[in-house]
Amino acid sequence: MGDVTHPNHLQDMMTQVRGRIREEIMRRMHWFILTHLLLLALPCTGFLPNFWSRVLTLSWDSHTHQYITEQAIINVTMETLEGMKKHQENHVEKQTTLGRGFWRAVGEVVNSNAAMDFLSSTRADPVYHFDSERVDSATGMLRQFWAQMLLSVRAKEYQSARHSLGQLFHSLQDFYSHSNWVEMGQHFIYLHLLQPDEPAIPVAKDNTPTCMECFSVTCRDNLLPRLTKTQQDSQLLTTGYFSTFPHKPQGKCSHGGILDSSRLRGAKGGINKDSTSPIFSPHHYLHVKAATLATEATLSVLRDLRDTVGHKTFLRLFSVKQVPALVFVMDTTGSMFEEITAARLRAHSIIQSRAQNPGQPGTFLLVPFHDPEVGPVFETEDPNQFMMHMENLMALGGGDEPEMCLSAIQLALTHSPPLSEIFVFTDASPKDAHLFDAVKALALEKQSKVTFLLTEDPNYSKESKGRRRRRRRMSREPLSPDRFSLYSSLSSLSGGLTIFTTNSDIHKVSTIVEDNTALDKVTLLHVESEQGLMSSHSFRVDSSVKNITLHITGILIECILTNPSDQSQSLLREQSPLAELQHFEGLYRITLLSPIQPGQWKLQAKSDGHLTFNVIGDSGVDFLYYFATVTNETHPGLARVEGSPIAGVPAFLVLVVTGVTPDEEVSFSHVMLLGADGDSLQQFKLNSSSSSSSYSAEELVAWVESVPRVPFSVRLVGRDSRGNKLERVSSEMIQPTHVQIQVLSVPQLVPGHRTLVDFDILNHGPARLFSLTGDDDYGYFQKKGHHRFHVAEQESFRGQVELHAPATAQAGATVTLTLTVRAHDSPDSNYAVAYMTVVPLDPDTSPPSCSSARLLSTCPSICIESNWSVSLVVSDRGRSGLAALQLQKGEGILSLFHSPPPSEDSVGEARAGPDQQQADRDKTTSGGHPPHHHKARLEKGDPPFNVSEWVLGSSQPLWVRYTSSCCSAQAELLVWDTAGNMKRCHLTSGQQRQLRDRSRDTSGAGQRTLPGVLLLFLGLMWFSLL
Repeated sequence: MGDVTHPNHLQDMMTQVRGRIREEIMRRMHWFILTHLLLLALPCTGFLPNFWSRVLTLSWDSHTHQYITEQAIINVTMETLEGMKKHQENHVEKQTTLGRGFWRAVGEVVNSNAAMDFLSSTRADPVYHFDSERVDSATGMLRQFWAQMLLSVRAKEYQSARHSLGQLFHSLQDFYSHSNWVEMGQHFIYLHLLQPDEPAIPVAKDNTPTCMECFSVTCRDNLLPRLTKTQQDSQLLTTGYFSTFPHKPQGKCSHGGILDSSRLRGAKGGINKDSTSPIFSPHHYLHVKAATLATEATLSVLRDLRDTVGHKTFLRLFSVKQVPALVFVMDTTGSMFEEITAARLRAHSIIQSRAQNPGQPGTFLLVPFHDPEVGPVFETEDPNQFMMHMENLMALGGGDEPEMCLSAIQLALTHSPPLSEIFVFTDASPKDAHLFDAVKALALEKQSKVTFLLTEDPNYSKESKGRRRRRRRMSREPLSPDRFSLYSSLSSLSGGLTIFTTNSDIHKVSTIVEDNTALDKVTLLHVESEQGLMSSHSFRVDSSVKNITLHITGILIECILTNPSDQSQSLLREQSPLAELQHFEGLYRITLLSPIQPGQWKLQAKSDGHLTFNVIGDSGVDFLYYFATVTNETHPGLARVEGSPIAGVPAFLVLVVTGVTPDEEVSFSHVMLLGADGDSLQQFKLNSSSSSSSYSAEELVAWVESVPRVPFSVRLVGRDSRGNKLERVSSEMIQPTHVQIQVLSVPQLVPGHRTLVDFDILNHGPARLFSLTGDDDYGYFQKKGHHRFHVAEQESFRGQVELHAPATAQAGATVTLTLTVRAHDSPDSNYAVAYMTVVPLDPDTSPPSCSSARLLSTCPSICIESNWSVSLVVSDRGRSGLAALQLQKGEGILSLFHSPPPSEDSVGEARAGPDQQQADRDKTTSGGHPPHHHKARLEKGDPPFNVSEWVLGSSQPLWVRYTSSCCSAQAELLVWDTAGNMKRCHLTSGQQRQLRDRSRDTSGAGQRTLPGVLLLFLGLMWFSLL
């Protein structure tokens, strides 16, 4: 029978397959047509913003801002890790993952880069994109971005620094795509862009023609001859004009491409190299060369940044292998003795545990509050300092029952890194409820969880219980049973927990701090259920997950755990065979016993009240996500949705999977949107937008046809290398809405000056009244309170808020501004968060200088027989004064003098023994002014030498002599001033050469060879359309 039916069965299968193929072809054609219809309204400038731009322009092999930026950061990060490893005596085992925090940090830089093409305040401004021959203004903007970024790094304001770095990268990369630099035949990056002392190429004047007419989509040789010359003395720079503003003079080059209206005015055509598509880029054939130079320039900035701030600070900037921060918000009123003791002991346990593992100990942060005082914030990376501070923390005084808790949480959120776990110890309700919107916005924007450990019964009344001293001093009316509702709301939406416990159990309950701040914790389940019937929930365990812990808050009547083999255990009655339960007041802590069987586990529970379930485990495989929409303004690409997504409209969901190593065959098929109770609301297929590498992350995209109208979380679904189903869950709850708020510009703050911040509010619902509230962590926001305005249906409202930085504002500080818009007739609300940097009114941006004094080279053909030496003068051209020097490269010895060294000093000093070298160094620490020719000596590998500790008056020049064997023909000296500007001085031997002062200031535009850079672009995977 099987032989008779088999051919028919095959025919049916083939028919079905052909049908699916036709459907897929039609669907792809639909997307191609939709793409071209969309692009008819899209002007296009700059390297394409991100991966989706390649789809929109059908230029699959184009190098985008996102790709260039990501690959450069990965490259320099791995260089830095390898360099640090070489200097360690015990080589750490090579790791292939950089951590979820790293990819969040990289995403912030990439998002800031792409936003330059999407924000209305920057997308059409030629200064941000090196358009319309605004080269001088754009160069000044680049240097401003660098100075602002360096200020933020030195102040440990890393989020603000990443924002400035993304802006810098965008403009820097655009230069090579929009100018004639590549057409000149240049093979090196343009040094002058980020260092004023390097030679500049003049820009063509307004009345100087630059292009010839071009009547085809591909424009070859349309630049006038002078614009393509390689001789430096006759070169001219130009960049293309775009659209209608500013007006394009006759004979000038256009940006070009089908969407640039200026291409039709003489000279017709264009010169942009944004993509490999001739439709969008007239010089598409030079795209790879432009992208290669843009990549080299990006690498150069990152390397100079690393050398300026130090290797460890560079890794912290990008949260490389970030250990979770330990963040305590602590009520210090007199009733909190037990809670402070519990937090102190828990911190000690965590520090002891981390001391056993190599690597960074992480950030430790404590925010005390005691009405009316909040803070100060204590932040350190030294665990011993943190423990000393915890030991000195005292519970003193009393006061009325509400406390300034939300103010303290606001400080904790602004000072802690993204993806943090914040633990709040208190027994009082919030006195500052007006800050709830600002705190909610910060928690969601930073994807940080807030967990409350409350040593107070929510039904407590002062009349029935007077056991606490501060309560006895108060009136005897009952306290509201919902006075902790804001805490519960904040923990619920951020993915944390609210635990009501007692003084006697607070130490045991605080084990949750250790559970949640261990390295590589992932969430397998996070749901809430109300009282009533038995609730049933499930979570999946894959082969990568270890050490699984369940936390349940509330009061259980029954709880049954079932493993994938249908073996069950009543957790309240039995202590085996599946799990072990610990019950503390307000918290059930359940640990799965080894061996943990992969597969689907079930949890059934019943309670007479509210329950929250949280299941976590140890695994490197996790994900990040954001919502995005296709921009319909000036640049094709996916623009990230800031704040909450709009309910009921289509959007893209972009996920970044982290921690998957090359030898792991892990795949991800779809994503689910879950309601608060864990039930599935929608499910969508995932498509890959990128290829993964040993240090990379996989980017996946889903098309969400309609964003749910109820709160939801995200579940990622796939399979591990053994075929087990793999699931990861985001614990925070996304709050869909019908209103948007966008910050249009993020200006700098200048001490003693007022600053205006523009914003847009877009109403996606019916006409109605809205109110706007704003707040910041420094109190600079003016006109606090509600600002009311009416917005028509599908219309927008543009407004401004004002901040005033006092004259005493500290340069480098980051002011975190939160704006919240709320509808008066519905729960609709949304938020925006902006990070603003305080900059000095007249900053010192001039780097130090190195000038050659004397070169002595006697190097014969046999290098081992002789030495070479060079003398130079080091000084600061700005107002700050010299700060430090370091010998970065070279095998010789660098000698420092207060005055010109005597000519009779022999070059043989390079052979001074280590004892003499140490003696010379010891002299530098002695008191009083040093002798006339007093020396300090430096070698490669020595830390930066602090000039201010060695010489009186760092504004005075120093004389430097470098002496080395002729077998080591090059060296590199780094010089910093106290403002952070850096000079990179290259020293070279050779009888026919003089000292080459190819120095670079902190911006890092260095002249490096290009071999190996093209390897960065290998492995691009073409994106599959949905």
